[in-house]
Amino acid sequence: MPGPKLYRVKTISEFHQFRNLPKPEHPLISVVDVGSIKHIPGEEPANFVFDFYSIALKRNFNAKMRYGQQDYDFDEGIMFFMAPGQVFGIDINPNAAIKQAGWMLLIHPDFLWNTSLAKTIKHCEFFDYSVNEALFLSEKEESIIANILQNIRQEYHANIDKFSQDIIIAQLELLLTY
Repeated sequence: MPGPKLYRVKTISEFHQFRNLPKPEHPLISVVDVGSIKHIPGEEPANFVFDFYSIALKRNFNAKMRYGQQDYDFDEGIMFFMAPGQVFGIDINPNAAIKQAGWMLLIHPDFLWNTSLAKTIKHCEFFDYSVNEALFLSEKEESIIANILQNIRQEYHANIDKFSQDIIIAQLELLLTY
């Protein structure tokens, strides 16, 4: 008997298309409003693999996520980190009528190429399966993280110039430091 279906998402544009979101404004980095993502119970693949980094804060998410050997519950809202190539699953509760909220930051490794963050991000333990504790944020911490995310979003929504990547990388380093 075959195992659960695995759905590989290779690019950020492919993720946007899969979730019926508008095309990303930048092909290598995107901030997604979790409330705009539609999940269709019964049609959702059992397991996913992203070929890019994902950092998310989700609230009132009407699903349980499997990551490594752990199940995560997003009812209270936690930060969640995934490195490229990691398998995760989503078990959607079809009876839940709660409106999900939060955001996802998607970063393709090519965006980090030839930057100091390309090396340091590999040493961030919270991207590892072996770390099985969720990151809960205080309201103040969540506000700080949301402001950093807004700075990233504003920078890639503006006209991209030769300084844009450096500014976004600096904001990503700040986010990961927090």
